[in-house]
Amino acid sequence: MQTQNPFLDEMAKLSTAAMGLAQAAGEEAKAAFRAQADRMAAEFDLIRRDDFDALKAEVAQLRAEVEALRGSPAVAKTPKAAKPGPKTGAAS
Repeated sequence: MQTQNPFLDEMAKLSTAAMGLAQAAGEEAKAAFRAQADRMAAEFDLIRRDDFDALKAEVAQLRAEVEALRGSPAVAKTPKAAKPGPKTGAAS
């Protein structure tokens, strides 16, 4: 014969409700923490990681282009030709 104890039944319901409440409070705390962290990041004017990586790649590409242009013979002669300097030669 199986007996049901109403006290134990109520305690089980109470503990189930308490666990649900604790889980909801945990989710609410996480949401509040994320909101506070986002607010602080906005105040510090931080950049997101994907934006930083994109900018880093662009700077690396521009540096490579600058180095390529510095090594180019046509570009190397241009500053010398643009500078006015003393004329040397046999023609007087």
